[in-house]
Amino acid sequence: MTQRLHLVFGGELADPSTNVFRDVSQIHVVGIFPDYASAYNAWKAESHRTVDNAHMRYFIAHLHRLRDEETAASPTEELGN
Repeated sequence: MTQRLHLVFGGELADPSTNVFRDVSQIHVVGIFPDYASAYNAWKAESHRTVDNAHMRYFIAHLHRLRDEETAASPTEELGN
């Protein structure tokens, strides 16, 4: 069975229009989850908790894609290149 791990993390951005963290030492690692549904629930909870701060953003990283070099990157992963 394939394990599809997901990392949920976030922090304060330098500018809300970018994905550059203001201070990477302050990144909040919510946790690693065994499936997208549980990662999404954790992401949603943290996003709602910090909704009043426009600079705060939380993300879901698909860790299983890092282990599988045959999986194509999504278009959003290619934006920074």
